[in-house]
Amino acid sequence: MPVISLPDGSQRTFDAPLTVHDIAADIGPGLAKAAMAGRVNGRFVDTSYLVDEDCEVAIVTSRDEEALELLRHDAAHVMAQAVQELYPGTQVTIGPAITDGFYYDFAREDAFTPDDLKKIEQRMHEIVKRNLPLQREVWDRDKAMKTFESIGEKYKVEIIREYIPEGEEVSIYRQGDWFDVCRGPHLPSTGMLGKGFKLMKVAGAYWRGDSNNEMLQRIYGTAWRDKKELKAYLHRLEEAEKRDHRKIGKVQDLFHTQEEAPGMAFWHDKGWQIYLTIQQYIRDKLKDHGYQEVHTPQVIDRSLWEKSGHWDKFRDDIFVTETDDRVYAIKPMNCPAHIQIYNHGLKSYRDLPLRLAEFGSCHRNEPSGTLHGLMRVRNFVQDDAHIFCSEDQILSEIQDFNSLLLEVYKDFGFDEVLIKLSTRPEKRVGSDEVWDKSEKALEDVLNQQGLDWELQPGEGAFYGPKIEFSLRDCLGRIWQLGTIQLDFSMPERLGATYIAEDNSKKVPVMLHRAILGSLERFIGILIEHYAGALPLWLAPVQAVLLNITDRQADYLQDCLKSLRNNGFRVDSDLRNEKIGFKIREHTLMRVPYLLVIGDREMEEGAVAVRTRTGEDLGAMSLDDFIDRMRGEVKQRVN
Repeated sequence: MPVISLPDGSQRTFDAPLTVHDIAADIGPGLAKAAMAGRVNGRFVDTSYLVDEDCEVAIVTSRDEEALELLRHDAAHVMAQAVQELYPGTQVTIGPAITDGFYYDFAREDAFTPDDLKKIEQRMHEIVKRNLPLQREVWDRDKAMKTFESIGEKYKVEIIREYIPEGEEVSIYRQGDWFDVCRGPHLPSTGMLGKGFKLMKVAGAYWRGDSNNEMLQRIYGTAWRDKKELKAYLHRLEEAEKRDHRKIGKVQDLFHTQEEAPGMAFWHDKGWQIYLTIQQYIRDKLKDHGYQEVHTPQVIDRSLWEKSGHWDKFRDDIFVTETDDRVYAIKPMNCPAHIQIYNHGLKSYRDLPLRLAEFGSCHRNEPSGTLHGLMRVRNFVQDDAHIFCSEDQILSEIQDFNSLLLEVYKDFGFDEVLIKLSTRPEKRVGSDEVWDKSEKALEDVLNQQGLDWELQPGEGAFYGPKIEFSLRDCLGRIWQLGTIQLDFSMPERLGATYIAEDNSKKVPVMLHRAILGSLERFIGILIEHYAGALPLWLAPVQAVLLNITDRQADYLQDCLKSLRNNGFRVDSDLRNEKIGFKIREHTLMRVPYLLVIGDREMEEGAVAVRTRTGEDLGAMSLDDFIDRMRGEVKQRVN
């Protein structure tokens, strides 16, 4: 007689074991119809899952967050069935749900074409209309391997052989005549998938992500609760396409990339102005918060990276160079180098906290297929810093960092910050006592500052827990940027110590922290968030002076000189073109202010001010305009 506890606190007692669907039906027929899956004592299960003991049960419907993962996982299975119905002989490999969608990797001699995608999507709709039950079966391992081998699915055989130990059973999901190896859970039937899905593109993918293996064909799709959500998502994609930082970067002459230096940006003058503005802004903030700015070598002997543990964990990501029979790593991160500065000279408790910051240029050998403009690069600069402190200083240092980070994000126009606390992973260093103390310290900081946060169990670094900060942009996309991590391991490995107040020698705590992360990536995010129309204080060209005729040329040059002497980034356009043409061109370049000068403005010592949004602010004296600009820059109006 299982007793079922429901999320509202009520309980129901049943005479015999029953399924999650039966429990939903007992609550009400509407819930039974809407039930997509369930959670039994927190475990995600099918509606056919049999409940035979006292437990907590929650019914998952389309309103729940888990519903999207279910829909996307089912869409992957329906797509795989459609492909194999249309193109017999195609092998399926893996097909997970991912952010905003799903994919499946296929082994097929002929390449999929855009017309093939249309046919596959149409067949998917037909399979949905069939409303096939998704049924879980349990096979013994030998039967599963023989069955998949008999139908030519060598990749499935390899998956079973490697991931299912001998003697264990294999979970199989069947929909009609089609079946696949899968842990589940799944929807009750294909009909519940609805019409909110679409196939997006085909890409190449190596089996298991290893370039030494066969190249497969990956079909990507997106799936949502209904057609309305799908339409909204496709609209966001269109907006994202318009805001693509690579396109805007080309139009506004900010940067470019090329094959001779893959994953590395060539900054043009205007783009570099943005870069320097951000860098100086961060530099000023760091000085206000007691940081010392340092600079460390770009190339360091591999022995240091072996001591720090990076060589073993990240060797494939490290660029190397050799000279004088020695192997050097081109710096992938700054942490070990900062400890070398810390170790230079004896430290006492009076020297702590010691905050070392660096705009450190790092190189990482990212796979070529993942490189994407400024968002994923091989050479990047971090607004990196490391704080060396005693254990009793952890709380105050993290509080100060959190306040600094939120202040910075607000200045850049991001008010919605998502915070996650990542706790101890299975593989870690340090005692449970240290981890308990570390995790409690981070949790206490977040609670004392009144910040909303979410727990990420098991997602901490191997050396300590961390807080992650993410931003949501104007299109609803989430970008993970800032982080602060507690490290009790690396300082000890690299011999960092200080003399405590009782004259004992202790190892300092090391806080790894960054606010923007990669400056390159952050600039890419800014460009897309603002669609290239950066706030005045960040804009590479803050105003452009436009003359109507050659008669105003000398006065224009005087205005240009005055604005530049006041520290503003200003250009002029003296071309013999119609003023309307000039205005349109610089509006498309997203210049914040267009200053038109005709005979009247010249006579009155004024400028006619227009904004890039088309607002005509009328004529104002140059001094008044300078005051306006100065105030807007100072307040960092976004």
